[in-house]
Amino acid sequence: MELEQLRQLEAIEREGTMSAAARELHLSQPALSRSLGRLESELGQPLFDRMGRRLVLNEAGRVALEHVHQILRTERAMREALGDVARRTRALRVGTVAPAPLWRLTALMTERFPGQVLTSQMLADSEVETGVVNGDLDLGISLRPLALPMVRSSRLMVENLSVVLPSGHALAGRQSLNAAELDGETFLILKDIGFWRQVCDRCFPHSELVVQEDPGVFKELTRSSSLSYFVTDAPSFADFSSSLSDRAVVPIRDTVAHVTFYLLVRSGGRQEAIDLFDWASGR
Repeated sequence: MELEQLRQLEAIEREGTMSAAARELHLSQPALSRSLGRLESELGQPLFDRMGRRLVLNEAGRVALEHVHQILRTERAMREALGDVARRTRALRVGTVAPAPLWRLTALMTERFPGQVLTSQMLADSEVETGVVNGDLDLGISLRPLALPMVRSSRLMVENLSVVLPSGHALAGRQSLNAAELDGETFLILKDIGFWRQVCDRCFPHSELVVQEDPGVFKELTRSSSLSYFVTDAPSFADFSSSLSDRAVVPIRDTVAHVTFYLLVRSGGRQEAIDLFDWASGR
């Protein structure tokens, strides 16, 4: 069960239809439907009665939603408390939509400001932007530059997605593939991959995603199992895509597989954040 699924449950109840909730959450309707299905499967019972296009909470759904509200209130309180700790310790608060650009920013910070510390959260794109604007975040890593006078934006890095297939797979000899050709495969994926999980849900609606929470277990399964998985050209994925005799790394052509990340900082924010932004922007 993921916090994002709980936020989705709130949105569906609030909006009344899957399509309206999907628009609010900036998701495709099939991706949201799949996510709700996983949640209902994990909880062992349906949470909504389907009445035409509308979804109405049943008794189990109403009980679940009471706990969802409590969990999300606790999560917000935790973030506020961590924000207070960060302010006291002078750690920079960073919100990011994916892990690789955070690793890139951390490496740049260590190179120029070795004594500085980051605290980070994986957030949706809209949450990153809001956090930078209202000052809850010192820096944000987003999928687009933010065209507001109080925010500065700079390109941080580009990340390109590939699929790793067993060497005997029918598609292993291809120079590149599109998502439609891979849809229906079973993929091993790591849980905390930020917005890339939404990309998987949207691009591979007929695939089974075998999710691993522990990076060590995930890494071991990439070596010992025959499951396909995804890597990018981010340096931190080198261990997963290095020359393995029984694997083929094939780039994915779709536009959504090629992502530019942007670093955001609020003008007039903490000087440490502005200094790191300026250093990263020049690299």
